Amino acid sequence: MLRSSLMLLLCAVPLVACGSDAAPGPTLAGAATAQLAPVGAVSAEEEARVREALGGLVRPDLEIDHIGPTPVPDLLEVAIGGQVLYVSRDGKILIQGSMFDIEARMDLAELSKARRRGPLLAEVGPERRIIFGDEDAPHRLTVFTDIDCGYCRRMQAEMAEYNQLGIAIEYLFFPRGGENSEGWDKAVSVWCADDRHEAMTEAKAGRPIESRTCANPVADDFELGRRAGVEGTPATFTTEGVQIGGYLPPAQMLRRLEALKAAPGS
Repeated sequence: MLRSSLMLLLCAVPLVACGSDAAPGPTLAGAATAQLAPVGAVSAEEEARVREALGGLVRPDLEIDHIGPTPVPDLLEVAIGGQVLYVSRDGKILIQGSMFDIEARMDLAELSKARRRGPLLAEVGPERRIIFGDEDAPHRLTVFTDIDCGYCRRMQAEMAEYNQLGIAIEYLFFPRGGENSEGWDKAVSVWCADDRHEAMTEAKAGRPIESRTCANPVADDFELGRRAGVEGTPATFTTEGVQIGGYLPPAQMLRRLEALKAAPGS
């Protein structure tokens, strides 16, 4: 089971679990419709107060990326470690959870996270990805993956069906055990293989592959995943930065992607 985002911020060593086929998270439907506008600006004093208040709670390796106003006058939005929290302007109250615009039917926290994820993911070109699918596929997903995760393996086993449905899967590495783990070494070996696609398929089928080392992007991928708020694998994102969730069967994934495209504001 995935740990809460606040626990991930507070724990020194986050425990990351495989994703599941549970119902996907909220969509960004209504993004182009009337939204609740943020109220007021954030003064230097308020920002300093919030940073000081969170200083003792946040893991030392995480930085506050953004502090901004919200539609609720007394609450500020704080983006940190790929997550969004809400803190009172006096720095005394912290709220973890979603802020939902009822009229627009939109999760404002997820919208904020997607707006930050999109540019982060766009910085990674195809040369740093292992891509399964056509260049002109109508749907493209960035998937942070772990070689030994059960649902990651299930996704790979059904790759042909995803691709046949017009879904291209673009892998980045997120070894759940972190650096110096067996999963990390397997990720490096896949990247360094003569045929990365074959090595990925073989490794995720549980078959041994040749152990190799070379210049590789595993550490950069892992750090990017942390910045994007990855909490489990597979972590699946659209090109706009919207998180689909974990594993979804190919047909269900297609329905989810088509629903996002059909949503107002998409």
